[in-house]
Amino acid sequence: MERRNFIRLSLAGAVGAGMIAPTIALADSSKLAVGADIYYTKEAPGRWSGKVTTHSPSIEIEKAGGKVTVKIVTAHEMKGYEHYIVKHVLLDQNYKFIDERLFDPIKDQAARSIFTLHDYSGPIYALSLCNKHDLWLNGAEV
Repeated sequence: MERRNFIRLSLAGAVGAGMIAPTIALADSSKLAVGADIYYTKEAPGRWSGKVTTHSPSIEIEKAGGKVTVKIVTAHEMKGYEHYIVKHVLLDQNYKFIDERLFDPIKDQAARSIFTLHDYSGPIYALSLCNKHDLWLNGAEV
């Protein structure tokens, strides 16, 4: 094959691959099965069955008028950047993002978050992300 043809075909292949890859990367997330190996739960701890008590977030709900306070605690020690809870994420009944709290393992001695919602009712979900033992989900009813 001539050098020019080789270069031309190589560039055409690279451009074609670039046009396909973003489509794959931006696949419709609504088609993902909830819990399809994306996170772990008490009921489905997967490879981390021994980590449920220290990694699954607990949720406490307090209601006062139209105000809802959601307290999330993950009973996990903060061992500096070696092993810690990175963040808590709060999701609504459709698994849509509401809020998050990032932790600094040097300053935060425990993984505790407090979120305030207004006029919310229905299921709510908390995610707890450990830097070594992945993402954990728990839910509660408001």
